[in-house]
Amino acid sequence: MAKEKPDHHDAELVIKLYDLRRESVLRASRDAITARFFPKDYDEFLAVTQPSHPHNAAFRQVSTYWEMVYGMAHHEIAHAEYLIENSGEGLILYTKVAPYLQRFREEVSPHAFKHAEWAATQTATGRRYHELFQKRLKTMAANAATQAAAGAAAGTTAGAATGATGGSGAGAAAGTAAGSRAGTGGR
Repeated sequence: MAKEKPDHHDAELVIKLYDLRRESVLRASRDAITARFFPKDYDEFLAVTQPSHPHNAAFRQVSTYWEMVYGMAHHEIAHAEYLIENSGEGLILYTKVAPYLQRFREEVSPHAFKHAEWAATQTATGRRYHELFQKRLKTMAANAATQAAAGAAAGTTAGAATGATGGSGAGAAAGTAAGSRAGTGGR
């Protein structure tokens, strides 16, 4: 039976999860994946799941961390709405990979992101965050395309490379801001 209200155990768990996010390796991994990883197609998503990819360890650490967190809500270990309200950052990654999940599940991992998907589709807070992050990522993609076009028009590739990956500047700032403004506790 799902909890009707969060209690002090839920609060303690959320605080512990926040403390874990502050650990230096997880923080660096979150930065690499949440603020800098913006797959444009299935192949870019699939690439980061390969052991040879430079961000594979960061991807695995971040994706499994959030799956663990959302699994606690999904299995009713913690109050779902309260937990997700304070841990929405993981839904940024889910929103980035959601367009590719059906194929990824068919070809690679049938259970990938199942708890994040549950959080994004079966809870009111998760649906709200997922919708918000979809809009933000769409805006960021449009801004990156504009920056790339401006860079190409100026005869440089620097704008295209930076804007397309969200590696710095407005794209990275918007990715980080997306997490903190949605009640995810920032960094």
